[in-house]
Amino acid sequence: MGENESSVLSPSQQDKKMAYHKVNADQRAQGHSPYLDNDELQATALELEWDMEKELEEPGFDHFRLDGAVQHHLGNSQSPDLDLEPIQPSSSPKGRFQRLQEDPDYVSHYTRQPPKSNRCSFFQILKVFCTALILFIFGIVIGYYARKKCPSPPTSQEPNNPHIYHEILKEIKAENIQQIYRDLLQFPREDDVDIAMKILVQWSSQGLEDVRLVNYSVLLDLPGSSSNTVTLKNSGECFYPSGQQCNRETKTLHSQDLLYSYAAYSAKGTLEAELVDIQYGTVEDLIRIRAITNVTKKIALLKLGQSPLLYKLSLLEDAGFGGVLLYVDPCDLPKTTDLADKAFMVSLNSGGDPSTPGYASIDGSYRQNRLNLTTLLVQPISAVLAKKLVSLPEDTVRKDRCIPLQLPATGKKKISLNIQSVTTYKTISNVIGYLKGTVFPDRYVIIGSHHNGLNTYDGQEWASSTAIITAFIQALMLKVKRGWRPDRTIVFCSWGGTSFGNIGSYEWAEDLKRVLQRNVVAYVSLHNPVRGNSTLHPVASPSLQQLAAESQSFNCVEKTRCPGSNVSSVQIQGDSDYFINHLGVPATQFSYEDIKTSENSTFLSEALFPVRTTKTEELDPSFSLHETIAKLTGQVTLQIASEPVLPFNALDIALEVQNSLKGDEVDVPQLLAVASRLRDTAELFQSDEMRPANDPKERAPIRVRMLNDVLQSLEKSFLVHRAPPGLYRNILYRLDERTSQFSVLLEALEHCKLHQSNETIQAALSEVLNSINSAQVYFKAGLDVFETTLAGKK
Repeated sequence: MGENESSVLSPSQQDKKMAYHKVNADQRAQGHSPYLDNDELQATALELEWDMEKELEEPGFDHFRLDGAVQHHLGNSQSPDLDLEPIQPSSSPKGRFQRLQEDPDYVSHYTRQPPKSNRCSFFQILKVFCTALILFIFGIVIGYYARKKCPSPPTSQEPNNPHIYHEILKEIKAENIQQIYRDLLQFPREDDVDIAMKILVQWSSQGLEDVRLVNYSVLLDLPGSSSNTVTLKNSGECFYPSGQQCNRETKTLHSQDLLYSYAAYSAKGTLEAELVDIQYGTVEDLIRIRAITNVTKKIALLKLGQSPLLYKLSLLEDAGFGGVLLYVDPCDLPKTTDLADKAFMVSLNSGGDPSTPGYASIDGSYRQNRLNLTTLLVQPISAVLAKKLVSLPEDTVRKDRCIPLQLPATGKKKISLNIQSVTTYKTISNVIGYLKGTVFPDRYVIIGSHHNGLNTYDGQEWASSTAIITAFIQALMLKVKRGWRPDRTIVFCSWGGTSFGNIGSYEWAEDLKRVLQRNVVAYVSLHNPVRGNSTLHPVASPSLQQLAAESQSFNCVEKTRCPGSNVSSVQIQGDSDYFINHLGVPATQFSYEDIKTSENSTFLSEALFPVRTTKTEELDPSFSLHETIAKLTGQVTLQIASEPVLPFNALDIALEVQNSLKGDEVDVPQLLAVASRLRDTAELFQSDEMRPANDPKERAPIRVRMLNDVLQSLEKSFLVHRAPPGLYRNILYRLDERTSQFSVLLEALEHCKLHQSNETIQAALSEVLNSINSAQVYFKAGLDVFETTLAGKK
């Protein structure tokens, strides 16, 4: 039957039936040639099969004809009916189709060309190879330039350890600081904004990523068009503040020095009155003077030093004085300085923009009319003029000893004081740069210097502090570019308006008060770091004293001028004021000073003398002192910013409190009892909860975060609500090294002597008692939180 059906097919159909004979590998005829089982023959057959598929797909293949178009029988094939079934995929390694040419009886008169696979495979392989090679080369080129322009971030963070700190600090070199310092002095004496912009460009060029200029419009009290004068009514002689007589030649020769010898925010006008010598203006001095004369509307001759200027002026204002001539006794100055013929500038501003007390000077803020911050007419004068006023010869400084200046009790001097200054709104600028942390980016370590546009006053000291902070940025960014970053964010600040009362830092901190209260962990000050060359003077809040001492031993091994310097918690000048007294932030500062010649030499830094352009390089010609300050400051900053647990010591705070209560003046049982409880709680906290600081196995992330939150707020409890002018609200800081008691208690005792009232001392005792108790409760709450958390985990 199969034959009959085959005979009915047309020749064309017979050709195609022969050409498309389907073969299943599992049903292959047993009569096939044994050579087809050979691997090479099978491979050749496979190539022929696929070539056949391609040829069948070629156009015009319908004209292909086989000469043997007659009926052909396969000896061992099954019925042709099977050939008409739909084609199924074959599992044969030779493909889905097998040609009839494999049949030994198949004869074709068609002359085939050589298989295309033999002819084209080489060119196809070559084409693929060339394409791959070109793409490979092209990828290498793209990758090279992409890596060059956009370096990939490091795959791993370098660990924070002393070795890393050493690598950073060794890049700080004295010659680099000196070069930066000299570059800064090349800036023309422009206004605050221009100087700040140049500092911003310099910091950005070092690689600091996020640097901003923050401007505030604030009320400044500037010199008038003519210098202030002091006139002796007895002789009619007129003097400028420097002691030179009023004449046109002198005024032209030293016009800038004369103009800037004034007290910013003093009362203005003219006052003619008797001159009264009150020495340092202490409570004892006032009691003595008031016992012999009426001081109302008189002019006080006052020495700078021994206690804060604002505090002494508040006493004089309360006593009824009308004016003050302020000077520095030569006996209180270091022997290496010669400032007897120099007047100076002071600021009577306790901090911030006077027109916006307690809030930031942003656009739209209400401006209060506060042109004068005191009713007193205050004028700084030189020691030379002070000697003329007290009628003493010029050579009061003898070789063997110094004779302090004092007005004779018998002689009365009547003088006329003329003060003219101009209050106006000016723009001051802060430069703020951020280096973001990797672990705690919302915790800030602030390091601050200041810049100044006040002509020759404080003209070189700002360059010293700015050069040091810039050199630290330079060394730090070299390590950052190699993949390292601190755990916490470091904020670099160059403050404007410092000479007028730390205005720039106050306004910025008031602007960001809520953020800073929560996020700032420490403030590192670089205010006037090299003001002498005799001794290192480290200052730190109690919780940072141990860290400051350890930093000295780390960085001063080869130095001869800084071993054994005691770290104290005393009041300091500069922009750390707001952070210490309003935010309760732990702070530290390193500076070089001259040896104090007397106990009255404290607070002399409140005076800003005109500075020669060569003074700094005379104090530190090799800039080795600058290098030491930079490394000490950098060491402390790096440890606070990078240690997993903040390097604060809670027990030192409790010990400082107990030491401040020693003495008969404040022998109050309640104070001593609460101070003892504070120490017990601090000891328990230090021994039990500070283990993660030394044992990495204890550093569970939640525990470390809780511990750091407690540590960064340790000192906030010691902020009293109100403090006398010039005294710190943070009672952990003493007035100076001579005093060991809380300054607010000492002032209250003095006030009690002056006014014969115990009300002030009772209020001060209550403030101190509540502060200590609040700190003890805070420590106890921290312990309870840890105990509860650990118990919950168990």
